[in-house]
Amino acid sequence: MAEFVELESLDGVRMAWNVIPGTKQEASNCVVPVSAIYTPNKPFPNMPVLPYSALRCRTCRSVLNPFSIVDFAAKIWICPFCFQRNHFPPAYSSISDDNLPAELFPQYTTIEYDQTPSSSQAPPPPVFMFVVDTCVIEEEMLFLKSALSQAIDLLPDNSLLGLITFGTFVHVHELGFGQIPKTYVFKGSKEVSKDQLLEQMNFFAKKPKPATGVIAGARDGLSTESISRFLLPKSHCEFALNSVLEELQKDPWALPAHLRATRCTGTALSIAASLLGACVPGSGARILAFIGGPSTEGPGAIVLKNLSEPIRSHKDLDKDAAPLYHKAVKFYEGLSKQLVHQGHVLDLFACALDQVGVAELKIAVERTGGLVVLAESFGHSVFKESLRRVFQTGDCDLDLSSNGIFEINCSKDIKVQGIIGPCASLEKKGPLCSDNVVGQGSTTAWKMCGLDKATSLCLIFEIVKKESPDATIQSTSNQFYFQFLTYYQHNGGQTRLRVTTLSRRWVAGPGSIQDLIAGFDQEAAVVVMARQVSFKMETEAEFDPIRWLDKALINLCSRLGDYQKDSPSSFSLSPRLSIFPQFMFHLRRSQFVQVFNNSPDETAYFRMILNRENVANSVVMIQPSLISYSFHSGPEPALLDVASIAADKILLLDSYFTIVIFHGVTIAQWRKAGYHNQPEHQAFAQLLRTPHDEAHAIMKERFPAPRLVICDQHGSQARFLLAKLNPSSTYNSDAALSGGDVIFTDDVGFEVFLDHLQRLAVQ
Repeated sequence: MAEFVELESLDGVRMAWNVIPGTKQEASNCVVPVSAIYTPNKPFPNMPVLPYSALRCRTCRSVLNPFSIVDFAAKIWICPFCFQRNHFPPAYSSISDDNLPAELFPQYTTIEYDQTPSSSQAPPPPVFMFVVDTCVIEEEMLFLKSALSQAIDLLPDNSLLGLITFGTFVHVHELGFGQIPKTYVFKGSKEVSKDQLLEQMNFFAKKPKPATGVIAGARDGLSTESISRFLLPKSHCEFALNSVLEELQKDPWALPAHLRATRCTGTALSIAASLLGACVPGSGARILAFIGGPSTEGPGAIVLKNLSEPIRSHKDLDKDAAPLYHKAVKFYEGLSKQLVHQGHVLDLFACALDQVGVAELKIAVERTGGLVVLAESFGHSVFKESLRRVFQTGDCDLDLSSNGIFEINCSKDIKVQGIIGPCASLEKKGPLCSDNVVGQGSTTAWKMCGLDKATSLCLIFEIVKKESPDATIQSTSNQFYFQFLTYYQHNGGQTRLRVTTLSRRWVAGPGSIQDLIAGFDQEAAVVVMARQVSFKMETEAEFDPIRWLDKALINLCSRLGDYQKDSPSSFSLSPRLSIFPQFMFHLRRSQFVQVFNNSPDETAYFRMILNRENVANSVVMIQPSLISYSFHSGPEPALLDVASIAADKILLLDSYFTIVIFHGVTIAQWRKAGYHNQPEHQAFAQLLRTPHDEAHAIMKERFPAPRLVICDQHGSQARFLLAKLNPSSTYNSDAALSGGDVIFTDDVGFEVFLDHLQRLAVQ
């Protein structure tokens, strides 16, 4: 596994197959698709940023790279993708074997070009539009106001800020009107078009509306002063903004006891999008939505106002018994198209004990590359820490970039099926597009309105070569090439182009199995399977995820395993594959596949995070890590099994969304007796402290901030650990070890699962 992690540290890419099946038939026999998980904005301290434009192939537009063949005498380079011969421009006239430009150095397979135009004025400032829900109780309102004022303190002084609050009505605050607080009020139950919005907000009071053309910012039809009424630099409006927030009241409309609050989330977000689209199109703007309950009014409503009507559950969605769901999704899909066209991002902070509609909003947040945080309250550390992380600068910042466009080039025997991840198709069709679409497909270019240093895309490829070539051809041209181009606005304001070019060997024919196994990355493979199964569960009716995963695992094991036919005891897997069944076992039990006991909002949230994280983090979500601490040994990894529980151990479980510190019975008794406060028991105090230090180190690095659960064996919160463990001893198996535990479940344990897998794989 180590060499795949090393490859990732060079290019930010993990591929499920690092030796690629060479023909269509071989690839489909391999079960796990030919795929890559790519982090386009991964920080590389040693990567050069070149101060000139990239040199392009004149046929396929791919960029000069270390795999290009160069003829120094004739000053020609041959493109590895389409074999076109290209002349070097005069700037490269001094090129020779020992005088290479950086983009031809073999170690710079990932390189950046600074594409900022030289005539440029100062880079455009970042824009933040806060959209704040006021239908929350007083206590929540106080938490939210305090969190917002702290966040505003962290923003750079030149950033433009705007504020919209909403409840029964939508209030757009005119922060530029200094004398008294002034707002424009819109009815929550009515959709407002962009033209109506501009008309009603007096945008054309001094400068008449142009007769034709699209209204887009100060260049096209709006005066700068009319824009600066609603979007002001922080240095000018900090006082006005803080005083509005201080005086912000709970939504004043009286509520009968049997009704939910009238909350028009959809209308407020639509007005925010239209306002930004008119004032600052194409600049890196983010809508930060703070939502404290379900939308009940206007477009995008998810539930009726009457409390006797429950909010939709997974069962309702399966039975098509959620009448408002499809309407709301359609509304937010329209909003996502508008935001992608404008290049703006929607970030969602949903904090309520009830569902707020994350499942419906998912499409708008995911297609614009927005951040999402789900917590129980605006006072919860998950929300407060995550919000701080968005704006803080320093070692653990998110490195938010904006306005990205992602493009792919690859060898002609490969086609692109699509991307599963936070991006939106730009519908740029071409010969590289496959007819079998997965995720955002039928295109070779995608828009990434927002991306940070962890944003990862899962690219799914299809091998289209039909026949198996003879050995002579295979030995001469056995490389497939891939090139990923990412244009984006760096958080410093420059326009950058990052180019990553990869080469992977392909094999075909009878003796190729060992080569395929040698290049199999089991971690990347299970993450690809997790993203695929989540996507299928959302888009295919009557899809049975457990059956699909089991079938895939059995086919893979019977193709790549070592065994004699019909003899399960002879079955063995190469070390390259040995952990894959265990990963798949935990994936079957994970919250991505088992939706029981989760609301549609929680499931949507988990899948949104899975779809944007890199391989290492995604593996922790699928198969949590468990570390054991005791007096007898230092911290050591423990099996994710109920047998790891012991009375004299502390366990630290990291399941990405939750971190659990679990004290065995004896440790808990000693702690309650206060031994750790006595000077002669310093070792015990140290033992208690170590897992806490480790947990805080993990929490500092992670976004969204995980929830920390501290519990004791047999306590009610111990369920957070027990739910993730392999149930090797249950209530109906043999008794647990002394000091251990049993799990009350009818789920099969991993041993039984493996026995069945071996029996079926050898048939």
